[in-house]
Amino acid sequence: MLALLHTSPAHIPVFDALRDEDHQGLELRHFVDEELLARARREGPEAVTGAVRDVLEEAVAEGARAVLCTCSTIGAVAETAGARIGVPVLRGDRPMAAAAVAAGPRVVVVATLESTLGPTVALVEEEGRRAGHPRELLAVRTLFVEDAWTRFETGDTEGCARLVADAVDAVTGADAIVLAQGSMAPAQRLTTTAIPVLSSPRPGLASGARAARVG
Repeated sequence: MLALLHTSPAHIPVFDALRDEDHQGLELRHFVDEELLARARREGPEAVTGAVRDVLEEAVAEGARAVLCTCSTIGAVAETAGARIGVPVLRGDRPMAAAAVAAGPRVVVVATLESTLGPTVALVEEEGRRAGHPRELLAVRTLFVEDAWTRFETGDTEGCARLVADAVDAVTGADAIVLAQGSMAPAQRLTTTAIPVLSSPRPGLASGARAARVG
């Protein structure tokens, strides 16, 4: 069984649909705690370390063979907190970051939450070093999309996606564009840019599925 740690219930149908498309037979268990993101935004991601560890331990107690954190803001916290729980704890956005730097050293990180920018940039830079990009040549830029998160919170997911897609299509001089939050994935199908636009849910779930099989 693969456990998924979400900070919005909106992610549940997304990952269930991806499981049905790509990983038939994989058992998913969803753990949703919206307060984790709210507190991380107020106090910083490290403030939720203990609470994240509690969720991870609960997931293991219920039989999880791996845990996938789908929230980019607290992804690094989940990886650190999961170091000693006995099963793999993965960031859902790590495969996306690796694919971004594989495309080239010029990466634009797009987010609808400012709290996501720092953790995602740090992840892309980490994956850049792993890929062998010299620090002085790796160029990671950020783009914050105003008002998109408000639309997402009010249920206007299409409006959120359109704002993100319009912002992405205005980007130039990049080898890859990263949609930092899983909630931004619907914008991927609306973009018209020739620059590769990457989102995290599908590659993230694939990594979680592999880890759950291995245990």
